[in-house]
Amino acid sequence: MIKEDWKKLCEEVVQAKGVSREKLIEELKLKLVREIAGAEILRLSDWISNFNTVIEQLSTTLGVKGVVFPKEFKSFVEDPEAHLRKKLFIYAHDLARGRLKPEEFYAKACTALKTSLLTNGRALYQSWVYAVLVLHIAKRGFRLVYPDDLYLHLERSGRQRTGTIPPNAVLSDGYRALSLFLEAPRPVGWEDSGDLARAWRLYVALRPDILAYGGRVLNIVARDGEPPVLRPGVIVECKELEDWYKRARELKGPITGPISAEEWRERWISGLHAGLAEVLNIEAGDLTAKLKERRGLRLRDPQIAVLYKRFYEPRTMVLVSRAPMPSDVKKWLEREGIHVIDNVGFNVEALAPIADVLEEEARREYAGVDFVELTPRAKELLRTVALMAREKGLEDAPPRLIEHALESLASLMAGARDREQSE
Repeated sequence: MIKEDWKKLCEEVVQAKGVSREKLIEELKLKLVREIAGAEILRLSDWISNFNTVIEQLSTTLGVKGVVFPKEFKSFVEDPEAHLRKKLFIYAHDLARGRLKPEEFYAKACTALKTSLLTNGRALYQSWVYAVLVLHIAKRGFRLVYPDDLYLHLERSGRQRTGTIPPNAVLSDGYRALSLFLEAPRPVGWEDSGDLARAWRLYVALRPDILAYGGRVLNIVARDGEPPVLRPGVIVECKELEDWYKRARELKGPITGPISAEEWRERWISGLHAGLAEVLNIEAGDLTAKLKERRGLRLRDPQIAVLYKRFYEPRTMVLVSRAPMPSDVKKWLEREGIHVIDNVGFNVEALAPIADVLEEEARREYAGVDFVELTPRAKELLRTVALMAREKGLEDAPPRLIEHALESLASLMAGARDREQSE
C-alpha cells in the first residue's frame, strides 16, 4: 500500500504546472529511488569499486586502456542513482498527465527499480568475474590480441551484424591462444527470411555467461549445426545472489517448440527435450505434455545450469557463486559434472583455479609464422632499434632484428651460466 506522504507528493505533481511540476517530478524520483533502492545502491557501489580495482590492475598488467560497456550498463556503473532516476521518467510523466493513479505509479516505479537493480547487479558480478579471469591469464604471459584497440569489451551486441559472433577477447602468449565470449550465442544480423530462419536459433538459444574456446576463434556460429554455435571448451556461469539456487525462471526459447519447419529442426528440438527431461527426472512424453500446456517451463537455476552442460557439452563447466551455497545443492551440481566455487565474494585469488582450467584449454595457434605479442615498451624499443639500424645502412626486417636480439641475450645468459658453473 502506498504511504500517505507519497500519495500526497504524487497529487502535488498532478496539480502543478510548468517548471514547478518538473521540479516536483525530480524531487519525487529522487526520494523514491533513495527510499526503495538506497541501501542496494550503496552495496552495488562497493561492487563497482571492486570491479574498477581489477580494471586498474589490467591496465598495469595488460595495458588495457579502458572498458567498452553496453549502453545501459555504462550508465549504471557511472552513476547508479542517476541511472535509476531515468528509469522512472516515463512513469513520472504519465502520473503528471493523469494516465497513472498514484498507487499505479508507485507500484510500477518499485518494479522498475528492483528489476534494474537485479539486472545490473548480475551484469556487474559477471563482469567482475570475467575481468578477474582475464587478469589471471594476463599474469601468466598472455596478451590481449583481439580486439586490437586494447579495450576490455563487455558489450554483447552490435558487433555481430555481419552474421558472425566474434569474441569479446582473444588472449595469446605467442604460441597458444584463448578466445572468450560473454553471453553467447547472441542474435546475428539477417536480411531475408532465409537468413532469419538460420539466425532464429541464436535468438532463442540457451545463453551461458562465459564461453571459452582454445585457439584464435573469431566466429562461433555453426550455421547448420545443433547447437547453433561451436562446442565450447569451458563454460563459466556466475551467480551473484545469496539465494540464487532458490530462484526459478521461465525457460522459453528453444523448448517451446518449432515456429516453422525452416526455423527448427525436429532432431534438435527432440534432443533438447530429451536432455531437459533427464534434468527434470521425468519422462520425455510428460515434458511434451507440459510444453503444450503453456509457452514456457519454469526451472530452478541449478537445473538450468545442468541443462547448459547437457546441451553444450563443454569439456569443463564451472559455476562461481559469490555467496556460500548449501552443501546439498553444491554436491548435486558436482555429481552432474559441474565444478563449483562458492563463497567467492570479491576474492580475486579464489578464481585462480578457473584460470588453470582456461590456460589448459588454450590451444596452439597454427599460422605461417609464430606470433608473439609485444608489450608497448618492446614495440617502442623495436622501433628505435629499426631506425638505428637503418641509419647504419642495415635493412633487416623487424623479425630479423628480434632474432639478433634474442641470439645476443641467449649468448649473454649462456656466458653467465658458464661463469657460475666454473666458480
